[in-house]
Amino acid sequence: MAEFDLATPVSADAFARLAVELHEAPGVEETVEAVAQFALQALNCSYAGVALHRRGSRPEVVAVTDPVVADVFELQIDHGNGPLVTAMQERSTVLIHDTTTDTRWPEWAAKVSGLGVRSVLDVPLTLRDGRNTVGVLGLYSLAPDAFTVDDEAIAHILARHASVAVATARHEETMAQAVDARKLVGQAMGILMERFDVDGDRAFAILKRYSQDTNTKLRDVAQHLIDTRKLPH
Repeated sequence: MAEFDLATPVSADAFARLAVELHEAPGVEETVEAVAQFALQALNCSYAGVALHRRGSRPEVVAVTDPVVADVFELQIDHGNGPLVTAMQERSTVLIHDTTTDTRWPEWAAKVSGLGVRSVLDVPLTLRDGRNTVGVLGLYSLAPDAFTVDDEAIAHILARHASVAVATARHEETMAQAVDARKLVGQAMGILMERFDVDGDRAFAILKRYSQDTNTKLRDVAQHLIDTRKLPH
């Protein structure tokens, strides 16, 4: 990741350079890693991390600057409550001034304070005027009352950059997967056309039937045929 001169308050130039880096990141994991590292430099935090929302499944911990962050995240994800879960579900920022005195999630707070984390700032990554949650940027400090109003403002700007970058990276990955799937299906159709002397429509129908009968994704049926030269049982 590029180094940013953040001895002084975060400049527009620093965010501009971050935007370029996020745009050039090759995938979602690299994108959120850049966000976490920037947060570590730009904000008054000891650790940072990003957890992403996965439709129909539990949130995924994608980037952490220290294993402690993974522990803090997993404690919440496993039990379905905590500031990260609240930030993700309610699309609202959660600030904990001191985990030793906060009473909203006492069991979680006791475990987190035992890890040495005293201040927590969880900022949702949202799109479309805040209606869709991409994930949560988690910021953690070993000191109580570590996050100022300026820190929170910077975190919100970073979250907006991160939201757009993650959504873009996900879209590009989905498009790449779709192109890859079409290539695989095309190769598999060619094998069937040559082996059974059928046209393209018939070859595609065969693949589709095996996909439905075996409850297997079409691209996986195609991959199996390419790898083994056999259709799945």
